[in-house]
Order: sequence, then C-alpha cells, then structure tokens
Amino acid sequence: MRISVVIRYIGIVLLVLSAFMLLSAGISYANNIDSAYSPLIMSSLLTLLMGCFPMIFVSKTDQISQKEGYCIVVGAWVVSSLVGMFPYLMWGGEFTLLNAWFESVSGFTTTGASILNDIEALPRGLQFWRMSSCWIGGVGVVMFALVILPSIGKSKMMLSNVELSSLAKDNFNYRTQTLVRVILSIYVGLTVVAIIALKLAGMCWFDALCHAMSSCGTCGFSNKNMSVGFFNSPTIEFILMVVMLMSAMHFGLIYATITRKQNNIFRSEITRSFIAVFAFSALFIAISLRAAGIYPTIFSSLRHAAFQTASLITTTGFATADCNTWTPFAVLILMFCSLVCGCAGSTSGGLKIDRLVLALKMLRNKLQSQQHPNAIMRIKVDGYCQDQDMLNSVMVYIVTFLLLILAGAFVNTLFGCDLLTGFSAALACISNVGPGFGDVGTMDNYSQMPAIVKMNLSLMMLFGRLEIFGLIQLFFIRWWK
Repeated sequence: MRISVVIRYIGIVLLVLSAFMLLSAGISYANNIDSAYSPLIMSSLLTLLMGCFPMIFVSKTDQISQKEGYCIVVGAWVVSSLVGMFPYLMWGGEFTLLNAWFESVSGFTTTGASILNDIEALPRGLQFWRMSSCWIGGVGVVMFALVILPSIGKSKMMLSNVELSSLAKDNFNYRTQTLVRVILSIYVGLTVVAIIALKLAGMCWFDALCHAMSSCGTCGFSNKNMSVGFFNSPTIEFILMVVMLMSAMHFGLIYATITRKQNNIFRSEITRSFIAVFAFSALFIAISLRAAGIYPTIFSSLRHAAFQTASLITTTGFATADCNTWTPFAVLILMFCSLVCGCAGSTSGGLKIDRLVLALKMLRNKLQSQQHPNAIMRIKVDGYCQDQDMLNSVMVYIVTFLLLILAGAFVNTLFGCDLLTGFSAALACISNVGPGFGDVGTMDNYSQMPAIVKMNLSLMMLFGRLEIFGLIQLFFIRWWK
C-alpha cells in the first residue's frame, strides 16, 4: 500500500477544510473582527500547509487499490476531526484538548453532542465553523462512500454498505460526475431553501444560516443555548421538521421525485415505512403526554411530540422540550427512534430504516417457511429481489451495532454514569443522534462526563458515521487479501 498516495488524497480534504476555516474567518471579520478571527486565520493557514505538502511532493495517480481507498476514507474522517480542533484550541474558553476533540468529532460525524455550557458566548466566526463542520460531515459520508469509492474501481468495501438495498443502489446508478451533481444539487438546494424559509419565518440571516446547515446535515448544533426552543415558534419548528425529514430520506429518491421519474419518494417502500414510523411514534407520544397532563392541550402535545420525534429519528438532535420530564412510554419510543433513524443514502445516521424493513421481512419469511418448508420465498423491496449475501450483511450489521451499544454502555456505567445516562449516551453517539436521556438529555450536554467516557463516546461517534466496519477494517488492513 502506498502511504504517500493516501496522504495526498487526505491533503485534498484538508484544502477544503482550510477554505471553510477561511470563510469562517470572513464571518469574524464582518462581525467587527471578533475574537475568533485570529484563531480561524491561523488554523486555516496551518491546515492549508498540511494539505499542500502532499499535493506538491506526491505525484498524482488515478489508480487506487482497495486498501488505499479504505485508508483514504477512514483517514480523512479522523484527520478532519483532528484538524477541526485547531480553531477551538486556539480560541480557548471551555475547549480543553479533550473537549475540543469531542466537539470536533461530534460536528464532523453530525452527532451534535456538545460539551459547551454557554454556546452563545462563542463569537460568530467560531459558531459558523461549528456549523461548517457538521455541514461538511453531512455530505461527506455520502461523497466519500458513493463518489470516491466507485470512482476507484469495483472494490467491495464495507463503507459502500450505506446502500443496503437494490432500491438504494438503483437510485444512485449514475456515472461519477452525475452522481456528484445529484448529491450536491439536492444538498445545497435544500440548504438554500431552508435558509430562505427560516428567514421568512422570523429568524435573522445568521440564525437561519446556522440552523439550515445543521438541519440539512442532520447534526443538531444550534447557536442558542436553548436550541430551537429559544425561538418558541411553531412555524420555525414546522420548517425545521420538514427539512430534517427530507434530509433523512434517500437523496437519489428526492432527485428522482424532482425530475419526475417513476421511482420516487412516493412509491418507495422504504420512505413510506420511514414516514409511517415517524407519524405513529409522534402520535403515540402525543397521546401519552396529553394523558399524563404534561401539556395542557392535544395541540401542544402533538407539536412537541412531532418535533422531538422528527429530531431524533432523523438523528438531528434539535430540542424544544426537556424529554427527561416526559413519560417512560414516550422515552421508550424516542429511544426506538434513536436506534432506527433515517434512510440509507441520506445524511442521517443510525441503524437505518432499510435494515429494519429487511429484518422484518426476513422474520416473516422465517415464520412462513416453517409453515411451508418446501416453498421458495424471496425477499423483495419495491419489486426487487434481495440477494442472500446482502441479507446476511444486514443481520451481521444489526448484531454488531447492538453489541457496540452494549459495550459502550458498559464502559460508560463502569466509569460513573447511571444506567439511563450510560445506555442512552452510547445509543445517541453511535446513532449520531446527539442528545440522550438522564444527564445527557435534550436540555443538557456532555460537559460533565468523565474524560474516559468522552473518549469512549467519541469512538462511538466515529463507529456510527463510518458504518462500523469501515473503522474496524482499518485495524486489520495488513491481513487483507
């Protein structure tokens, strides 16, 4: 494996990050040269130098092996998280070395978990860098898994399992350049529409920009201490809810819907299942909240239930209410939403609704095969038969995902977290949701977590965003055939 080639491609990523740091410095300059200006300028120059050196000294190559491709993808995520610490560390404040690492990983993996107690104390330039990290991270996992990997050949890397079903693969059945255009047009277009809609709903331009970037990246970072609850606006909540749900749907299906193709979000079994899970979860939670008298009317119960359900099932993590005060039934449903999450081919994390649908179909087939042992039954999604290798990989992923949650909860509770906090934090971080329950609820943060727990949760975030096996395989790269 040519390490120099891997470093060259990671250098390209660093150049992109340097440009966003410079843009953030521009925000600082426009805001009367706030205290983040110098840290952002210095971080941008340092990142630029780190990115330029491999571009200068390593010759360009179009042939990349499977091992090199894996290292490029995983290395880019890890190095981006390391470089993303620079502005935080140089600015200071609450950002110790560990806190800066945690915040950077949380942003790039679009988890949205934060260690900040006073977000509004950050200068605008640094707030914009936080939003930039999650916006880059939102499209990054799709770009790396679906653009870079197909362009280097037919390597069957585990990261490409972001597309689990034939439906998802067909929806991204484009040539590389077309694929880039599809992803970026949907992502940028949705962000622009969200900015305009939030501005018309009453936000200032900067708040609209921050929340649009965060919601499209399904991250949940906010520039307000009370998150979206600061605005107390049903209109803003509705707009963000729509944006979050759209961002958690398959980008290929959204593009197909806009271009009026037959295979669109209205015909997709996966999308319909996702909307059904969201709708029924929000309805049951609202009924539970109203029955418990937590909110005075069914409308207010439905308003908060719908927003928090959309926030967690899309792995965004915005908050308008303290879910720790809700009923145990509501908390249980929200945990289920945090586990399942959005669709493959989106910016959402989690187990993915695709895997849940396929697992339920396999369960049904197993029960039917016991009644009809000689029958030949196929599992189909939207009329496409699913091959057995893919179905096996789905089950392996589900088992591994659940085992990692248990392992993460074990470490968290071992080092001082109570059971609810330890389990929900592990679930929220590997699913890239952000807020959990207990001490890491929707109106709390991760600042009080022990250092070893923060490191554990940072690793969980990377596992979740790299689809688990992408990070695991890197440690066994020398044994690849």
